[in-house]
Amino acid sequence: MKIAMVSEHANPLAVVGSVDAGGQNVHVDALATGLVARGHEVTVFTRRDSPGAPERVVGPGGYVVHHVTAGPPADVPKDDLWRHMPEFSARLADLWRRGGFDIAHAHFWMSGWATRAAARRVGIPWAMTFHALGSVKRRHQAERDTSPPGRIEVERGLCATADLVIATCRDEVRELTELGMARSRARIIPCGVDVEHFTAVPPEAPGGRLLAVGRLVERKGLGDTLRALARVPDATLTIAGGPTPDALPLDPEYRRLRAIARGAGCLDRVRFLGAVARDRLPGVIAAADVVVVAPWYEPFGIVPLEAMACGRPVVGTAVGGLLDTVVPGRTGELVPPRDPDALAAALDGLLADPARLRRYGAAGARRARSLYTWGHVAAATETALQSLLTRVPQEVTP
Repeated sequence: MKIAMVSEHANPLAVVGSVDAGGQNVHVDALATGLVARGHEVTVFTRRDSPGAPERVVGPGGYVVHHVTAGPPADVPKDDLWRHMPEFSARLADLWRRGGFDIAHAHFWMSGWATRAAARRVGIPWAMTFHALGSVKRRHQAERDTSPPGRIEVERGLCATADLVIATCRDEVRELTELGMARSRARIIPCGVDVEHFTAVPPEAPGGRLLAVGRLVERKGLGDTLRALARVPDATLTIAGGPTPDALPLDPEYRRLRAIARGAGCLDRVRFLGAVARDRLPGVIAAADVVVVAPWYEPFGIVPLEAMACGRPVVGTAVGGLLDTVVPGRTGELVPPRDPDALAAALDGLLADPARLRRYGAAGARRARSLYTWGHVAAATETALQSLLTRVPQEVTP
């Protein structure tokens, strides 16, 4: 297949860890790489965010990244990109008309809106992966939700009109059906993990070493993790993610988290690494006894898979994709979100039981390799996309 993959803000070549660069960037890169390895031709269309970005560049996985001019060629916050989507979509249609693509696969709601319009103009089928939902964000962030007005209604329309919705977990399917999606329209294909990069390493003697990995945004629950740390004597916490180390002091969330740790009396047991290059991340994970993943909500969450692939148990919150990936009592433990007491109890009990630490870590590594490799994900996505090619092409919209 000749596949047009659309990821308007999440460039797969971007450095992961900034506010708007995270799991979606990793997902698009790995999926495109996996589909190329299976013999398909993949072009990822993303918005040009730098005047110096070449129009087309070949990524390390063999796919092409096409930087589409839509709005200023500068870094624009994700939530401010909505007004540039008509231009983005029009350019996609022009490029696809000349490029002879068989199918399009959109990632994120704005990409979905642009892809639907372009695919209808060209007459090719299209699939939708949301990665995050406005309805969930609104529920948890209320008035602090910075999404453009109308996002939820746009997502509702995408649910009803996509040729296929690829959801990443069971919880997402539940949310989508509440938006009005017919269950028959969806297929569950999880995110994956690079098990050649994230490999199981025998753990050192337990030392109460906790690790949290992720962007420094409030919904990731790092404040709750710090409050839990205060209730776990002798444990230490390393936080990997956010700006580069030299820029950390300028970051408002970093300062907020330090204030929480100071107020809880555990600042001396916390270490902020800042942004960590992906080639260093397996070593950072391997140095921990337990990886803590405590978001308020999480569409899927790749960090638990990376921890499991490295043979480290996960203590997380029972939300989103963690409900599928982490098996309580086998690969880790799950607690309610925003509950530092429950999080502390789970961490304290696990750190006090070295045999359980080893058992959970080994089981997690087996689970990651048997269910969540990017090879599995690419193969399932290939099957899902190929199923659309047999459908009658959509009527071309002038």
